[in-house]
Amino acid sequence: MSDGDRASLRSARWFEAPGEAGLAHRAYLKAEGISQRALSNRPIIGIANSWSEFVNCNLHFRRLAEAVKRGVLQAGGLPLEFPTISLGEVLMKPTTMLYRNLMAMDVEESIRAYPMDAVVLLVGCDKTIPAALMGAASVDLPTIVVTAGPAQAGFFRGREISAGTDLWRYTDEYRAGRMSETEWEELEAALVPSVGTCSEMGSASTMSALAEVLGLALPGSAALPAVDARRAAGAEAAGRRAVEIAREDLRPSRLLSAEAFDNAIVALGALGGSTNAIVHLLALAGRVGVPLTLDRFDALFRRTPMIVNVRPSGQHLFEDVERAGGMPAVVKELLPLLHGEAPTVTGRSLAENVAVAAIHDRDVIATLDQPFRAHGAIAVLRGSLAPNGAVIKRSAATGALERHAGPAVVFEDIDDLASRVDDPSLDITPGSVMVLKNGGPKGAPGMPEWGHLPIPAKLLRAGVNDMVRVSDARMSGTAFGTVVLHVTPESAVGGPLGLVENGDRIELDVEAGRIDVQVPERELQARKARFKPPGPKYRRGYGALYLERVLQADQGCDFDFLRRLPDEAVARDPLGLVGGAITV
Repeated sequence: MSDGDRASLRSARWFEAPGEAGLAHRAYLKAEGISQRALSNRPIIGIANSWSEFVNCNLHFRRLAEAVKRGVLQAGGLPLEFPTISLGEVLMKPTTMLYRNLMAMDVEESIRAYPMDAVVLLVGCDKTIPAALMGAASVDLPTIVVTAGPAQAGFFRGREISAGTDLWRYTDEYRAGRMSETEWEELEAALVPSVGTCSEMGSASTMSALAEVLGLALPGSAALPAVDARRAAGAEAAGRRAVEIAREDLRPSRLLSAEAFDNAIVALGALGGSTNAIVHLLALAGRVGVPLTLDRFDALFRRTPMIVNVRPSGQHLFEDVERAGGMPAVVKELLPLLHGEAPTVTGRSLAENVAVAAIHDRDVIATLDQPFRAHGAIAVLRGSLAPNGAVIKRSAATGALERHAGPAVVFEDIDDLASRVDDPSLDITPGSVMVLKNGGPKGAPGMPEWGHLPIPAKLLRAGVNDMVRVSDARMSGTAFGTVVLHVTPESAVGGPLGLVENGDRIELDVEAGRIDVQVPERELQARKARFKPPGPKYRRGYGALYLERVLQADQGCDFDFLRRLPDEAVARDPLGLVGGAITV
C-alpha cells in the first residue's frame, strides 16, 4: 500500500496524527506487543466478537475469530478483536429482543470510537445478527458478516430432531401425558448435540440467510454447519475480503438499497423463514433511511412461492440446504424475482455471485414452477384488531384455521396465561381464539417470543393440536401453528387488542389479510375510555430508556432516536476529533 493509500485510511487519523496524540496512540498499541512494522501501512480490521459462555450458539467464535485474523494477516491488514454484548434467546430473560437495541448501540459506538478501517461481525444467535447489522450500518464503515452456522441435528429414539420445532412438538406430547418422564429426560440429553444456532429455519438461520442475500456476507456461508471445517475457512476468506473492502471503501450504504431489501423480503418468503425477520428488516431499513413498510412485505410475499423445504414449514434442516447447494442455489432459482444487479460485499453483483450455483436436491430446494407452496408463506394482516398490522406464518399454520371466527379467551399477561392455561375449569373449546395481552415492546417489555401460546392440556389430551392464537408478542422462528403475531398498536399503549374481553368474536381471514374483533364501535370507545395502561416495569437504567423510546413492531421496535434522519450525514468518527489532544 502506498503512502497515499495509507493516508486515506480512517485509522491513519489516529496513528499518523502529529504530536502528543499520534505518539500516544502508537505507544499504547505497541504496549500490546504490536510492532511499528505491523502497524505501518496496513488497514486495521476490527473483529466484533459476540462470543459468550452463556450463548451456546456462539461458543465457537474464539476459533472463528482466529480464522478471521489469519485471513486479515494474509491480505496485509492488522486484525484487532473487541468484545460486544452477546444475546442468547434461551437463557437471557425476559428476552434478547429487549437488548437488541442495546447491542446495536454497543456495536455502533465501538466501531465509531476505535481506529478501524473495516469491521468483521461475528454473530450467531438470532438477535446478534440484526443488532450488529443495525450498529454497523449506522456508522457506515466497510462491513462483512460471519455467522455461526446451524448446530448438528440431534437424534431421539432413532429420529432426527431439531432443537426448536421438535421441542415444541414433544412438549405438547409431554403436557398431554403421552410422553413419560424417562423419555423427557432422554430428549433433554439429545436435543442440542453441538454448538451453533437452531438447526431449522428459525430466526438465526433466517437472518444468516438474509445477510447473504443483502450482500453483507460471503456467498455460500449461511448454511454451513457450525462444526464444519469449511466454516473456519470461510471466516478466513472473510478476513481477507475485509482488508480489500477497507481499501475499496465499500460501505453498507452502497449495499443496503431499497432493491436489496426487496431481495431479502422475497428470500424470506421463499425460505418460509421466521416472522422475526420482518421486525429486524424494518429496523435495519430505518437505520439506513430506506422507506420500508408492512405493505411492501405484503405485496412481495403474495407473489413469492416457497421453494425451500425446511422445518417448521417443511421437513428438512438448514444444513440440508447446504447439501442441496446452499443459499447461492436458492438465490439462483429466485433470480427472476430478484434485483440480480444489486451489489454485494464481494464486489460482484448478486447474480454474478451465484452464476455457477447448482441445486443438488429438489426435495430441499424446489423450482419456481413447482414450489412447495405457491405463494404467501407469510401474510400481513390488518383490521379492527390490528389497524397498523399483524403477521402470520401461513406455511406453519393449519390451513383449515386460516379462515376462522370464534369467541376470545383472554389472558391479561404471561403470568395469567401460565396460571390458568392448564386449569381444567378453563372455559375454552377448540373453536375459541386464545388472546394474550401485554406481550409487546412496551407491555412485556421487549416483545418476547410468547406468541406461541400453549394449547390447554385438556384440549391436547382430547387430540387438539392447533388453535387460533393472537398476541402482540413474537414467536420463535422454529415454532408453528395458526398464530397471529406482532399485533400493532400493542395492547399496553391502548391498541384494540388491549380492549378485547372474554367472549368477543374474533374473525381471521388470512387470504383477505384481515383480523377483526366484532364489537360495536361505541362499545370499543367506552372500553377505551376505561382503559388504564399497565405501570412501567422499569423506572431506571436501560429498561427505562427502552420503554421511553422504543417504537412499535411495524417500525421495527428500534429506538426513535437511532433511525436515520432525512438528509442526515453519517458521523464515522467521534465528533471528528480523533487527531486531537488526549488526556491520560
